[in-house]
Amino acid sequence: MSEKLQVLGARKGLTPALQHMSEVTVADNSGGKLAMVIGVYGYHGVLRRVPFANIADLIMVSVKKGSPEVRKQKFKAVVIRQRMPFRRPDGTWISFEDNAVVIVNPDGTPKGTEIRGPVAREAAERWPKIASQATIVI
Repeated sequence: MSEKLQVLGARKGLTPALQHMSEVTVADNSGGKLAMVIGVYGYHGVLRRVPFANIADLIMVSVKKGSPEVRKQKFKAVVIRQRMPFRRPDGTWISFEDNAVVIVNPDGTPKGTEIRGPVAREAAERWPKIASQATIVI
């Protein structure tokens, strides 16, 4: 496996879960409540194909609802929950009740101090700072 795939995580065989313009819940206390996906980091697709993101992917979001300090601003975020079922290597299928993200700083540390709701194990393994703030890891 190439070094680039190890850094970004292998994306082969994943079903599209969150695509461009998807609305997601902000699951931390950074001030945002609802955000919209406006970009996916590390996505190299076909021309005119809509980029998609899955669990533990780094995305760019625009906050639509929340405190006035964070509304109408762009942030990097990490997907911690998705409604689309995904398969783990042991054969189990996992899906959550909502699509949720955690807003992160440019260096990858969470902007908030607490995370509401469960965090997928894939996101916790890839982002240790998020795992340290999570109350439940599934």
